[in-house]
Amino acid sequence: MSISRTELLRRLDGLLQPERFKDYGPNGLQVEGRAQVARIVSGVTASRALIEAAIAAGADTLLVHHGLFWRGQDGRVVGWMKERLRLLLAHDINLIAYHLPLDAHPELGNNAQLGCVLGWQAEQRFGEQELGFLAPAAFADGAALVAHVQQRLGRSVTLVPGDGRALRRVAWCSGGAQGFFEAAIAAGADAFLTGEISEPQAHLARETGVAFLAAGHHATERYGAPALAAQLAAELGLEHQFIDIDNPA
Repeated sequence: MSISRTELLRRLDGLLQPERFKDYGPNGLQVEGRAQVARIVSGVTASRALIEAAIAAGADTLLVHHGLFWRGQDGRVVGWMKERLRLLLAHDINLIAYHLPLDAHPELGNNAQLGCVLGWQAEQRFGEQELGFLAPAAFADGAALVAHVQQRLGRSVTLVPGDGRALRRVAWCSGGAQGFFEAAIAAGADAFLTGEISEPQAHLARETGVAFLAAGHHATERYGAPALAAQLAAELGLEHQFIDIDNPA
């Protein structure tokens, strides 16, 4: 079966409501390919490796969290950008990307799906555009939380342990959301998990007593795009394959 690209985009926009978000780049269709969609490949980032894998899989549409175009970037089509675009255009593949709308969706988004993987059900939202999630938890301390996260995500985690308190409320925001740490503290979190850590967060964790965990940008954003694509593919009778391109960041 297949549907029109227009209908697929209408369904996606209806679910994710990109007009609600102030974002860093365009959400929705970024590169126009075939008018009919039958086989979707989902992934995290529209890297050359993912584009090549989508071509090998026979995809007509690539659905990602990180697209090609970002505010403030060099607008020239040269080097790596030329090669990514050349591959998409040569094989007539649609590139569809949703950034903050995919982080925020309460069921299919990166944060909701990360919570499912970690066994947490959010009871509160916080931070800019309500991108942060917060849930009740029961961990003896930061080290116990790290062991849990490492087991579920299958990768190492950087921990700044705070004051060693028992953790009863855990907050999280996927990707590069280290700037949400203060909002998580204000929301009453005992620990905050995101993808990356910058220099200020270590000091904040030590001074406020709230644990900070960095579990990887890619590792915390692997779940939204495949969940979204799988649901739509099931509803619309399309084929879908998630392809994970390993990234240590």
